[in-house]
Amino acid sequence: MKYTNRIKSIIGIICITVIAVVLLIWTFGKDREENKWFAVFIPGVMDNSPVYSMLEKGITQAVLDYNENNNTNYKLEVVEAGTNQAEWGAKLMGLAAMKKFDVIFSSNPSIPDLALPITQMYPEQKFIILDAFYQGNPNIATVRFNQREQAYLAGYAAGLATTSKDSQMKYSNPQKKIALIAAQEYPVMNKIILPGFIEGAKAVDNDIEVIFKIVGNWYDANKGAELSRALYNEGVDVILPICGGASQGVISTAKELGFYISWFDDNGFSKAPGYVISSSAMEQEKLAYEVATKYFEGKIEFGSATTVDIEDGYITLVTDDKNFENNFSEDYKEKLLNEYSKIKEKILILDSPES
Repeated sequence: MKYTNRIKSIIGIICITVIAVVLLIWTFGKDREENKWFAVFIPGVMDNSPVYSMLEKGITQAVLDYNENNNTNYKLEVVEAGTNQAEWGAKLMGLAAMKKFDVIFSSNPSIPDLALPITQMYPEQKFIILDAFYQGNPNIATVRFNQREQAYLAGYAAGLATTSKDSQMKYSNPQKKIALIAAQEYPVMNKIILPGFIEGAKAVDNDIEVIFKIVGNWYDANKGAELSRALYNEGVDVILPICGGASQGVISTAKELGFYISWFDDNGFSKAPGYVISSSAMEQEKLAYEVATKYFEGKIEFGSATTVDIEDGYITLVTDDKNFENNFSEDYKEKLLNEYSKIKEKILILDSPES
């Protein structure tokens, strides 16, 4: 009798579990029919990563506005994948395996390569990837910034600073040496950003030497500081850091030793007033908002790759910050703004190569 009761108890538990699972699947299926779900995949962390913070803000606002204006109830989930790039592919695969999200939004040049095998395993999963370039896959749409223009401006600003007399730029020296510190090497860095930075600097003076250094990750501020100190001791007086959290080490060392920083991706003037000489900003929040809205309206062409640039208003040179207006000579500002205007008006054409 006790054995029979135990069997009945086990069968009862199994039945309850099965019913619970069925109800969960039914509930999720019903929820998905009534409410579309979207994911924002952050390949890193948003803290100290303006590009990813802007991505999240833009898409979140697009969802809120579209829901309000169209009486929809779209849902959004944000996932930070962390700084270990080796884990990004598995975490992105995990999102797709849930079969929950109509579209996964992301932003990074490496994401298309991670998404390609996922589209084969989960052929209904769509991806919209900013700051990336890939075309031909019907599940992937990409929009990239013309980072040749952006890097050229950063290099041009650095070139002006390193060739300035110390009466105009007090941290400049006679050696005409500048540097780019990157978190790591990747196709866009090697084929577009670094060459664009060099191109901009040499447009000022062909004798400028450009040194390229690698941190090895996106977070090591101590390594950023160590590289900056070594570069300063070599005679470098301007550094462009594109190394995530490691950029904090570059900033602290600039303040300690006295050299300039050319900033990338957002307004960096307040990070080190008097040391940051330029900020070439990607309007990522604006782009994320507009791309997400276009998707909701059925206007995204999957399989396509689009490039946006200074003329379109998606890359800007920050000129209205008091730390730019008050800390540098009129001659320096005039030359930099003139070069920016030439690009904006297509007098100087800097097309971006395929990366």
